Amino acid sequence: MNTPPDGSTPITRRDLVRSAGAAAGLVAAAPLARLIAQSPSAPAQAPLVPDAPLDATKIPGLPSAPLNARSAFENPGQAPPGVMSGASNTPLQQLHGTITPADLHFQRHHNGIAVLDPARHRLVVHGLVARPLSFSVEDLRRFPSVTRTCFIECAGNGRVAYRAPKPELTPQDVDGMTSNSEWTGVPASVLLREAGVQSRASWVLAEGGDAAVLSRSIPLDKMMDDAIVAYAQNGEAVRTANGYPMRLILPGYEGNMCIKWLRRLKAIDQPNMSRDETAKYTDPLPDGTSRQFSFVMDAKSVITSPAYPERLGAHGWWPVSGLAWSGRGRITRVEVSVDGGTSWNPADLAGPVLPMAHTRFEYLWKWAGQPARLMSRAVDETGYAQPTLAEFKRVRGTGTDYHYNAIRSWTVAADGAVTFGG
Repeated sequence: MNTPPDGSTPITRRDLVRSAGAAAGLVAAAPLARLIAQSPSAPAQAPLVPDAPLDATKIPGLPSAPLNARSAFENPGQAPPGVMSGASNTPLQQLHGTITPADLHFQRHHNGIAVLDPARHRLVVHGLVARPLSFSVEDLRRFPSVTRTCFIECAGNGRVAYRAPKPELTPQDVDGMTSNSEWTGVPASVLLREAGVQSRASWVLAEGGDAAVLSRSIPLDKMMDDAIVAYAQNGEAVRTANGYPMRLILPGYEGNMCIKWLRRLKAIDQPNMSRDETAKYTDPLPDGTSRQFSFVMDAKSVITSPAYPERLGAHGWWPVSGLAWSGRGRITRVEVSVDGGTSWNPADLAGPVLPMAHTRFEYLWKWAGQPARLMSRAVDETGYAQPTLAEFKRVRGTGTDYHYNAIRSWTVAADGAVTFGG
């Protein structure tokens, strides 16, 4: 063993063998590390904020990378992480426009996130059809594609604000189980026709390939109308947590019916009465009956700014901005109140206003330092108007918190602090 002329510690043959073995172990562990990194239970890493130069015109910029990452100064995230059965919400208050980034699309899981190999995954179309068929992801991509922008909303969105309202709720806490994306795939009607769906069929059972084996019965009319078997979201493959390699999209319908990790469509002649459409997603009404198959999401809106934890820093003009949507079509009007509903003012709608998609609204409000209560209400093209809480309870009763779409409010204190008002 020779000592290097610079006096540093020499490297022995044993050191080289040991380091080579460690490197091989790292390579072998790489696939597992990638899966852990994709998992919502992966420990959160503190954001690394770079030292920005005082004058970026004086030094070369950064080189390109395989992925164009967000600025280190922007750190939106879903919350809470680590969910196996439950929801992680979209940070509505940190987003702009109407499209939700795919990695911030809300998640609702019943038994964790399925990891499926697209080379082995198949979608089976069977039941009351002339010829059962099996489609790979590659098969789907050979069909003419369609692209549509629409929202997906969990039927339980708003539950926390309804059952346990408190001032420290953010828009993410209040209504973060809705997201809006551009979806690309094959019309479900094409696949059903390809299989020769029979005239006796009136429903389709859709089933996912995750550990929950979530399934829902869907009216055949909806499947033949605008349903999409999507393999892409916002210009790229559907993200793993959002249903990769394929999921069902039912514009305007409650989110649990938009089955992720879709593995079969079975044409049937009556509802399947699956666990997920009997034990859940049924609404008890004030007259003692229950509303089942309440598929369509009602018109709704939420102010995303000003909202907790914001604070208005100065008197003057402030934009009151938020999102509105309806499962019955286009939003035609959004009104904003700054006095707790005593008076209402029309808000501007940012185009294009698409059916069954998020619409951004904005109202300019001049704040002079007085306490205020901000509210919004949406109206869709059917004439349906977002109800007050009293109206919601009168029609739906207090036994359900599905499809909760009553008007929300935010309280502005004299010092500018904004909190959730219920």
